[in-house]
Amino acid sequence: MELNGSINMIGYGIATLGPAIGVGWIFASVINGTARNPETRGAMMSTAFIGFAVVEALAIIGIALAFVLG
Repeated sequence: MELNGSINMIGYGIATLGPAIGVGWIFASVINGTARNPETRGAMMSTAFIGFAVVEALAIIGIALAFVLG
């Protein structure tokens, strides 16, 4: 059996678990915080979106590097 392709894509597939877990933790924390203190929902959501953008930027950098190095 012969495998064709790049090992970089397998590495990137495994590396996507980090951003996925990060996004889950971010929004789980916002839901938990909103349940505890509903008045601060706006502040928590803006902070969550900034954190979401940073985590997703890391994922985009990862896929760009997988294609460049592959």
